Amino acid sequence: MAKGFMAVSSMVVVALLVFSIGVGIAAAQAAGLKKGFYKKSCPQAEAIAQKVVWGRVAGNRELAAKFLRMFFHDCFVRGCDGSVLLDSPTNTAEKNAVPNLSLAGFEVIDEVKAALEQACPGIVSCADIVALAARDSVSFQYKKNLWEVETGRRDGTVSSDQEALDNIPAPSSAFDILLSNFSSKGLGLQDLVVLSGGHTIGVGHCNLFSSRLFNFTGKDNPSDVDPSLNPSYAKFLQGQCRRNLQDLNDNTTVVPMDPGSSLSFDNHYFFNLKARQGMFTSDATLLTNARAANIVDKLQDPGVFFDTFKNSIKRMGQIGVLTGANGQIRNKCNAVNS
Repeated sequence: MAKGFMAVSSMVVVALLVFSIGVGIAAAQAAGLKKGFYKKSCPQAEAIAQKVVWGRVAGNRELAAKFLRMFFHDCFVRGCDGSVLLDSPTNTAEKNAVPNLSLAGFEVIDEVKAALEQACPGIVSCADIVALAARDSVSFQYKKNLWEVETGRRDGTVSSDQEALDNIPAPSSAFDILLSNFSSKGLGLQDLVVLSGGHTIGVGHCNLFSSRLFNFTGKDNPSDVDPSLNPSYAKFLQGQCRRNLQDLNDNTTVVPMDPGSSLSFDNHYFFNLKARQGMFTSDATLLTNARAANIVDKLQDPGVFFDTFKNSIKRMGQIGVLTGANGQIRNKCNAVNS
């Protein structure tokens, strides 16, 4: 028993060491970022980006969730370097990986880039545009910035669909897997819970959670539902998704992640979670850990949520950034400079 305890203790020490190293690396990489990076080189950069994004979001409120997700998926693969925007003639770029096939809004990013190239050629990176688009689209409903965006990122030149598969957290992930994934990026438990709150806007595809609704234990019982789901919510989801088991791989049917409030960025997600109405396994699993569940309770206070979200997304925006002489400023966001 003592030997087992020592082994566990050693694993904890190693995990803490890896986490501290990750945090140190993240801090060093983020050293080139700062608020108002373009103040001298392109003073109107953020205003130009916001004008384009707000104009598009005004006509399509769903873009807020799409840009928030795009930013998250970009940062978790090779860091926040705009690599999620790159095209590949062989369809092997990040955007071609299964988790990214439902990403959208690339044409708006291109529109922002074109406007910035006209005003300040070769100055503003596509990576920074993604970060700004996430902030501006989510902030549109409040008509004020909900968080500060540090800028100064440069663009990456590599984009791999396999790296996207390896690094983007799956909606079927259990708690330990999620925490390990976030820790590897220099993010902590609170960041995991707080950033999960981004699911307060947007939709989920039925094929990503239908295994919780039908034949959950694999005993050929169509009415067999994940017991961690609120029964009424499970019935609602079943009604929204296809009931025929042969159609469970359908990737076109979507359901609002926060029914009745899927276009409003707020802390309603955490009330849903407490009511066992988290759509994905990765949502529900947050309640299986006492510390995470305690954070969920605290985030039911809107003031706490908004304060912690702006801090967590700032830390996420520092993951693996390229600054200084690293990377490049792409002329077009979907292609590396020739």
